[in-house]
Amino acid sequence: MSKARELAQKPNQPTGRKNLIINGAMNVAQRGTSQIGVGYNAGYFDAPDRYIFNNISQAVFDLSQAADAPDGFAYSYKLDCTTADTSLAADHEINLSQRFEGQDFQHIKKGTSDALPMTLSFWVKSGKTGTYIVEIKDTDNTRTISKSYTVNSANTWEKKSVTFVGDTSGALDTDKNLSLFVSWWVSAGSNYNSGTLETSWASQTNANRAVGQVNFADNTSNNWLLTGVQLEVGSVDTEFEHRSYGEELALCQRYYYQWLNTTTADAHGLHVIGMFTSTRGFWGLTTPVAMRATPSITKIGTVSLRTPGLGADGTVNSWSVYTLDEESNQLSIDTAVTGGTANVYRNVTPASSTGGYKLEAEL
Repeated sequence: MSKARELAQKPNQPTGRKNLIINGAMNVAQRGTSQIGVGYNAGYFDAPDRYIFNNISQAVFDLSQAADAPDGFAYSYKLDCTTADTSLAADHEINLSQRFEGQDFQHIKKGTSDALPMTLSFWVKSGKTGTYIVEIKDTDNTRTISKSYTVNSANTWEKKSVTFVGDTSGALDTDKNLSLFVSWWVSAGSNYNSGTLETSWASQTNANRAVGQVNFADNTSNNWLLTGVQLEVGSVDTEFEHRSYGEELALCQRYYYQWLNTTTADAHGLHVIGMFTSTRGFWGLTTPVAMRATPSITKIGTVSLRTPGLGADGTVNSWSVYTLDEESNQLSIDTAVTGGTANVYRNVTPASSTGGYKLEAEL
């Protein structure tokens, strides 16, 4: 096929970073690589970054960054059902999603007469064959569109591709807040599958969101794995856009960043803190990239204040972000301390080989 003909058959394909998904190859897992026993809960877990797992059911899952992937990929996001839910309640739902800022999707021209289609492609492997649903939801205007795909062979990697038409109604907000998300459903109660699958954009009707979805959670032998995820403008799926680990990590760190002391306990000071009183001090933190919004900061393990050569002088109780220049990556950290000394400088030092902090600005 000539280059001109190939381009003609692939309209609306952007140049530059075409894949709107972050961490589509599941290479980045800052929080950790596995989380055991996730029951009725929703959140970001120890598994690949940027994917939120929503389990509103009685089933229990082990989540992981699995070294099981099709050729060309190293990792996948794995759901391993360890406690089954064979009879889903009406309001039960289990899905995996990625959320997006509105300002990053202005080029799809949503809400205009020139709205563009998007194509989602991915690799999936499941022990449960049958029909599955992927959905895009516009949270600014409460509009949804769903598509089905079929797992044909159990425990076999299969590539899937679905195209979502452009939406001429409901423009997305131009800001850093949640406007859109993509969800891969694996189980759905009757509240979500009792209507007619909404394959065109429409105001959200829950009964139409996941019609036909199998109950993946009905057997503890079931696993579901996802990788090679790409969302791009246009009606044709193109070759997966592989990015370097460094590029992908930086994109993830806009939403989550953690630092852990991986050497021996008290090996070195993490930061220098100025103590204004014996119970409160401030220290400066520079993150690798500017975060999406003012992050929360959480202490990991035990963190002490120390004077080089003199030992501990106080223990950190909690942290909060006092100031944030949202155009840069400079933070000021307000620190609550027990047993400190006023009007001195100390090193902020993890008191264990796994101590540190995490910053979260997820959508």
